[in-house]
Amino acid sequence: MTRTDYIVVILALCALPWLYIKYWSTNDTATNVIISTYDNKKIILPLSENKTINVKGPMGENIIEINNNKARFINSPCPNKICIHSGWLEDTNDVAACLPNGVSISIGNRHQEFDAINF
Repeated sequence: MTRTDYIVVILALCALPWLYIKYWSTNDTATNVIISTYDNKKIILPLSENKTINVKGPMGENIIEINNNKARFINSPCPNKICIHSGWLEDTNDVAACLPNGVSISIGNRHQEFDAINF
């Protein structure tokens, strides 16, 4: 490696903490549950309000519970129930989705765009 290579590596390593703080840390506390449906409707509800919501999708009805500043799927018509196994969502930008039924829930203060979805 040349001297220039070492300088580039050191600059890149110094930039990593700044990039992490700028793009991945969240300083805001989540206050809402954002429910997205297959027909692009958005339902925004406060996390502080304890309730159970029925959301219709093409396969049937998802049941979502909001309790103690957390949210989760409690029932779903999909075959594998991955959305239910996601458990409680409580941190900002947490997401769970019932992809076969086209329903997703996220925790945050506004609508989030996905850059990738894995399951």
